[in-house]
Amino acid sequence: LSRLLCTKSKHSAAVAVVVDMASDPQTVPLDNAFLETVMYQGREYQRYAVDNGAYFAPIDEDEVERLQIMHAVLSIVFENQLLFPPITRPRRILECGFGAGDWAIEVAQQHPSCEVVAIDICPHIWPDESLTPTNLNLQVDDLNGRFTFPSNHFDLVHSQMMAGGIHSNRWRDYIRDTFRVLRPGGWCQMVEIYFNAQSDNGTLTQNHALRRWSRRYLDSMQPYKDPRAPLQMQSWMQSAGFDSVETQMIPLPTCGWSSGEEPIGRCAGHRSSFGDVDPRQHQIGVANRENVRRMLSSLAMYPMTEFRGMTSQEFQVLVAQARSEADNPAFRRTRRCADMTDTKANVAELTQAYFPMTETSSVRHVGAPHG
Repeated sequence: LSRLLCTKSKHSAAVAVVVDMASDPQTVPLDNAFLETVMYQGREYQRYAVDNGAYFAPIDEDEVERLQIMHAVLSIVFENQLLFPPITRPRRILECGFGAGDWAIEVAQQHPSCEVVAIDICPHIWPDESLTPTNLNLQVDDLNGRFTFPSNHFDLVHSQMMAGGIHSNRWRDYIRDTFRVLRPGGWCQMVEIYFNAQSDNGTLTQNHALRRWSRRYLDSMQPYKDPRAPLQMQSWMQSAGFDSVETQMIPLPTCGWSSGEEPIGRCAGHRSSFGDVDPRQHQIGVANRENVRRMLSSLAMYPMTEFRGMTSQEFQVLVAQARSEADNPAFRRTRRCADMTDTKANVAELTQAYFPMTETSSVRHVGAPHG
């Protein structure tokens, strides 16, 4: 996981909704191109998204559930912290790619005096209107187009899991757009997963299904997307003019471990127990297990079968094997002990296969404090 700190309708959606990204947007009829769907191997997709290479994940109820699970996982990872920068009274927040709307809803609820604008390409998986706070404005648009918001407008721009939606040749301009619409001293925070399954001790090899899934997924997304964008966002943000870019790489475990399992061996000079292992990692893994199982299929089925010629049977076999490995205790290992006196030193840790996640945040540029 990579963390960088720096009016609605559903399905049929025949009513008018906001579709243009302006500071004082008008409500106009939603373009029918955004409403059309297509079935592909039993899953429902947005026709506009797949035809324009914008997004290759399904938009059905199963995917909505997965997105909600993913939000719950990230809530644990970030300890229910929605805003990473020190912003206490934001006036305007922009979310790019709101998905099922969980983050946008919670931010709007926590900051009722803040105008929250959330953009997504798909109107089919919007949250129920009864759950949408009055200060939350959901809009439909393709973020591969240039932002039309005025400059110096938002206190914070939040971008999460957009590597599957932003064109590979759009990323630099996308980040420049976020810079332009932020007020002086405003913040941008980005969260992305780098879908390269890893195991620190080398137990997970290139021949394992999880690694084969990763290679094929990364390959199948090109040239439409840049699945390695999470590794480059820090330099892109610096090039765009952001100050104080902070990046944190976070291992996102694919599962937990059973309560009856022997947690860890002894390390010289240190007591070993379940508590030493960091139960939060276990909690994250348990919460993330179902997300991973669904994600291995939903994110990869269209690009792997449509762009790289895998048959449906070949794909299902690979997914089944990858799911099995994601749950396999054989990939768990103990880190070597660190000869450190710090009681908080990570002297021994139980892990398993994981996806790296990056978190990056950055202030736009130094200005008068606000909020």
